[in-house]
Amino acid sequence: MGKITGFLEFDRKVESYAPVEDRVKNYNEFTVPLKETELKDQGARCMDCGIPFCHSGCPLGNLIPDFNDAVYRAKWEKAAQILHSTNNFPEFTGRLCPAPCEEACVLGINEDPVTIENIEKNIVETGFEKGWIVAQPPKNRTDKKVAVVGSGPAGLAAAQQLNRAGHTVTVFERDEKPGGLLRYGIPDFKMEKHIIDRRLKVLEEEGIEFKCGVHVGKDISGEDLKNDFDAVVLSGGATVRRNLPIEGADLKGVVQAMDFLPQNNRRVDGVKTFENEIMATGKDVVVIGGGDTGSDCIGTSIRHGATSVSNFEIMPMSTVERPEGQPWPFWPMRLKTSTSHKEGAERFFSISTKKFLGDKDGNLTGLVTSEVEWIKTPGQRPQLKEVAGTEKEWKCELALLALGFTGSEMTIAEQLGIEADGRTNIKASEADYKTNVPGIFAAGDQRRGQSLIVWAISEGRQAAYHVDTYLMGESALPLKGEGDLPRV
Repeated sequence: MGKITGFLEFDRKVESYAPVEDRVKNYNEFTVPLKETELKDQGARCMDCGIPFCHSGCPLGNLIPDFNDAVYRAKWEKAAQILHSTNNFPEFTGRLCPAPCEEACVLGINEDPVTIENIEKNIVETGFEKGWIVAQPPKNRTDKKVAVVGSGPAGLAAAQQLNRAGHTVTVFERDEKPGGLLRYGIPDFKMEKHIIDRRLKVLEEEGIEFKCGVHVGKDISGEDLKNDFDAVVLSGGATVRRNLPIEGADLKGVVQAMDFLPQNNRRVDGVKTFENEIMATGKDVVVIGGGDTGSDCIGTSIRHGATSVSNFEIMPMSTVERPEGQPWPFWPMRLKTSTSHKEGAERFFSISTKKFLGDKDGNLTGLVTSEVEWIKTPGQRPQLKEVAGTEKEWKCELALLALGFTGSEMTIAEQLGIEADGRTNIKASEADYKTNVPGIFAAGDQRRGQSLIVWAISEGRQAAYHVDTYLMGESALPLKGEGDLPRV
């Protein structure tokens, strides 16, 4: 796999970035690609490790040593075939995935792991550049019709797989364009939207129909959908935002991240007016929540021209190295410093927001925090304790709540009598993705809860296999880790 001594000869190298002062002036992607010779060297670092734990780290079961070896040998078209055999959309994961495969890389036990994600991104970009990634409609059609509700990565993956099986697939999306949070959530500086459109063109040419601006459960009932299609895949995501129920939470200026970010995506896409304009320009901004969504709010606020951006995280600051109790090859909770963090935000850990402050007109003017500590008792969940005497008042005209999601919207589930689990997600078996209603399946965040894009694609692919089996009695679609090499 790769060059036998490559990991001894070459150091890990990843893409560099445009200078901060340049990149914050626009919403374009700002990575500086490696040269082809450098990518070849990175592919050469993949060891002949015997058991490639990267496979188990990747929810898709990507054949990572195989495409690394192809890149090392400059067989880029073969690499694209291998990569697409398990991953429908490597251009998405190559930009947005946190790369659990790299944390499971055997080389990562005592050295820097192979730069798998960056190799993946360059394989698919080379494939598009060379014209290898083209529509491949099925040779034969069945008489079955399948509805996919939601056009995020789970829905798109399920749709493409089911279309490959020959079924007639219609994707319903309530927003004006397909893509889900890929389009209306992920900032353009992390993934420009022509990347989505490029792939959607392929899907449409393969025969998938997209119906946008259609809110299933409102514009069309769940019962009508069930009657009009032979099977339905619910992949609407986990979109119910977590609130911060403290004094002042209703002040103007306390905003959910998922109101702020989608509006800016639309602004970048050319939408000029909004009923409630949300801008960080000239404001002291506090982003509450230390995850990827919080990071996206930081980068967007800085590009708006915020006076200052502070980031609050209630958890203590993690270590850069693997924490104790999270050994290789498991996913470690390390300190993550994103490109947005480096653009000018100040981060604060172990801090809790107690109340928001406002003026007589109901506008946010500040907030009050206290420091906290986590008390750990063996056999019990850690308990949060406020540190006495640490109250502090902060100036703030825009507070962005990036606190994650509590579950999925259940309107269609209620209409169809679909059971929910204890986390307000649709209850569907992991064995076959079936709900309690015959012919209705669920996949992605709407089934498993808020998760990673790579998990969403995996769920969509797995669900498609089981839908196909339900419709036809058997399926030739691949399951996790099973390649489908003729497909690009």
